[in-house]
Amino acid sequence: MIIESGRKDMADKVIYCIGRQFGSGGRQVGKALAEKLGIPFYDKEILTMASKDSGLSEALFHNADEKPTSMLLYSLVMGNYPMRSGAIGFNEMPLNDQLFLITSKTIKKVAEQGSCVIIGRCADYVLRDDPDVISIFIHAPIESRVERASGIYEVPADKAEDFCLKNDKSRANFYNYYSDQKWGMCRTYDLSLDSSMLGIEGCVEQIISFTNTHRKHKGTSI
Repeated sequence: MIIESGRKDMADKVIYCIGRQFGSGGRQVGKALAEKLGIPFYDKEILTMASKDSGLSEALFHNADEKPTSMLLYSLVMGNYPMRSGAIGFNEMPLNDQLFLITSKTIKKVAEQGSCVIIGRCADYVLRDDPDVISIFIHAPIESRVERASGIYEVPADKAEDFCLKNDKSRANFYNYYSDQKWGMCRTYDLSLDSSMLGIEGCVEQIISFTNTHRKHKGTSI
C-alpha cells in the first residue's frame, strides 16, 4: 500500500529523522510532512518529554540542546570519545552527556509508539538499529538560508550569515561527538534535499516518493 497524503493508519511504521542546516527550512519540512501524513511531530517537544521522564528541569535540556559536552575539545585532542567507548559510568559523565542519554531514551520511546517525524538531536544515530528509520538531511545555499534567517527568525541581515554558520557548527559538533558519523555528509543519510530548489512542499513530496521506493526495495509495503 502506497503512502497517501493525510493517511493516519499506515500499515508499516516509518520514523523520519531529519537533520538540517540552520535556515534551510528543515523544521518546516518535517512539520509539513507530519501534517500531510497525519503522524506525530517532535522537535523541542522531545525536550519537554525528557524532562518529565527524568524529573529534571526542562531548562537544563533546552540549555544543552544540540550542544556538545564541554569535554569535546579535550576528547578530540586525546582521541577519547566517552559516549561511544562506554568507559565511564552515567554519574561520572558531564551533565550534557547525561542529558543526551536521557533524551535518547525518550527518542526511542516515541519511536516505539509508531510513525513520527523527529527533528535533529542525533535521532537517526540513536535509532540506527531500527529498520523503520529513514534519515533525511535538508540543506540549502547560504544565500537562501540567510534570507530565511532574516525573514523568519528576524536575525539582523548583517549578522544572519554568521548566525547560520555558528548554528551549523554547533549542530555538527554535537552530531559528530555523539555519533560515529559526519553531520551533513550525504553518505550519512538516506536522502539529502536542497530546499532552495524544491521548496518546503517539494521536499515533502520527494520524501514521500522516496519512502515508497525505499519500502518497495526492502520488499515491504505501506
